[in-house]
Amino acid sequence: MTKPLSNMQQRDVEAVLHPYTDAMKLRTTGAHMITRAEGVRVFDDRGRGYIEGMAGLWCSGLGFSDRELIEAAKEQLDKLPYYHLFGGRSHEPGMELAEKIKEIAPGNMARVIFQSSGSEANDTQIKLAWYYNNAIGRPQKKKIISRMKAYHGVTIASASLTGLPPNHRDFDLPIDRILHTASPHYWKEASDGESEAEFLARLVKELEDMIEREGPDTIAAFIAEPVMGAGGVIVPPEGYFPAIQAVLDRHDILMIDDEVITGFGRTGNWFGAQTMGMQPTSVSMAKQLTGSYVPLSAVAMNRDMAEAIEENSGRIGTFGHGFTYGGHPLGCAVGLKALEIYERRNIVGHVRDVTPTFHRLLREAGQHPLVGEARMCGLMGCIEVAPEGRKGFEKPGAVGTRLMEELVARGSIFRSLGDVLAVCPPMIISEAELEELFAPMHEALDVTYNWARSEGHLA
Repeated sequence: MTKPLSNMQQRDVEAVLHPYTDAMKLRTTGAHMITRAEGVRVFDDRGRGYIEGMAGLWCSGLGFSDRELIEAAKEQLDKLPYYHLFGGRSHEPGMELAEKIKEIAPGNMARVIFQSSGSEANDTQIKLAWYYNNAIGRPQKKKIISRMKAYHGVTIASASLTGLPPNHRDFDLPIDRILHTASPHYWKEASDGESEAEFLARLVKELEDMIEREGPDTIAAFIAEPVMGAGGVIVPPEGYFPAIQAVLDRHDILMIDDEVITGFGRTGNWFGAQTMGMQPTSVSMAKQLTGSYVPLSAVAMNRDMAEAIEENSGRIGTFGHGFTYGGHPLGCAVGLKALEIYERRNIVGHVRDVTPTFHRLLREAGQHPLVGEARMCGLMGCIEVAPEGRKGFEKPGAVGTRLMEELVARGSIFRSLGDVLAVCPPMIISEAELEELFAPMHEALDVTYNWARSEGHLA
């Protein structure tokens, strides 16, 4: 029997439309109300604590109560609570953060433009690719190639880049000039008997064929996450990005690197591009840029793109793009402090230190008969549930959601992406806290396995 909603839950469902939520189901269950957080833990309105195994939404890399970030925000609010970067005006936090991003970003990045979210950053990437090609006299070179199962955001343009059906259905998406090539998920997408090397060769050929079919002079850019996040924590086969890069180079196609999830240490390097051997023309970043304490995103671009854009703005008389809160001094000040902390506390080194424990725990969970595959890269990973000997359920999503609920009931927050259970803890997490996060996993898997059998999801 469903419990009646609390006063706070009732007020919530009558006032808030929740993203990525079944709104009708929520009217029965009510929202899980989180009231405070500390370190790697969050606490609900009943006072119960949970280890936040998703760092919120892949973003709270330094945990939830870092005093240095909080003090940096207070200091900036006292000094300059808001200003903008429009019309040639600027401020010190924006300038200094752009300088720091140029210093640490992969590739020869020359300029940085700020936004408020990862979606806005990837929306900006599309506009920059179009503007750049117009600037250098290639007005037909406008199509952007993304990938199935990619996640690049939820604005009209960035959701079109996203390769997940729920982000398109009934939103009349994707828009034109956006293409999708295959997902690099070997376990799920490989043909019977196809080796990983053969699978990679097929993906490269499919991309080459798409470019030839569409016309190389019509393709502006290829966009990719180094490791796919919301599409299911998909780690590409070894050598994937160098092989893709060779195709792009032959056809003079830009490489857009979406580091919104993988940036700032998550994969064991400053950026996922360094882990995966990518050579980006431009880079999107957000989430851990401020440790998630303040909304902020950035796009860094290389010198060739930056100079062409600046010269074109001189011909037109302006660069007609920007956001009211893009480069907000509060976000930039907190971002500067976050980057300082990542360096001073050697967060990248810490990620490398705890990664073996994290990977061991995922592999152990992967031995359960309910799990089809465990995937991992640095301090992000997942388990994908499936019937034994198969790659998915006839009715996707129910089993993964049930497993997530069983774990939350035992104090560990994971995220269900259909039948993929994702985990991406704060990067400050200790080995002992990782053990605690995964402690209820086998019991939750057993309970879910028995439920799945009783419900007919398993033969």
